[in-house]
Amino acid sequence: MDNQPQQSNGAHQNDTLMGVLAYLGPLVIIPFLVSKEVPFVKFHIKQGLVLLVIELILMVASMTLGSLWVLFQIVNLIVLVLSIIGIINVVQKQEKILPGIGQFAAKFKI
Repeated sequence: MDNQPQQSNGAHQNDTLMGVLAYLGPLVIIPFLVSKEVPFVKFHIKQGLVLLVIELILMVASMTLGSLWVLFQIVNLIVLVLSIIGIINVVQKQEKILPGIGQFAAKFKI
């Protein structure tokens, strides 16, 4: 019986790590492959995927529309801030919808 709290604590720490990785760009693939069955992690994977898609769209768009560089940098800053907010939510064990992207995250079927 003494081992149960340690196992759940270890699993809980793993969920936190996987949730944080979900907001670190391409590293979202790690929690997707390892912990997508965990509802808490799945919630954060979906939001991290939306942020990754935005980053990829910005990367492609900036290659073709270099004249809008300033606009792309502003959007990149917003994505960074949203990622930080997501990481803070993970560390605080919360499933808060990120502003502006939450409705898109709900559409991901994992």
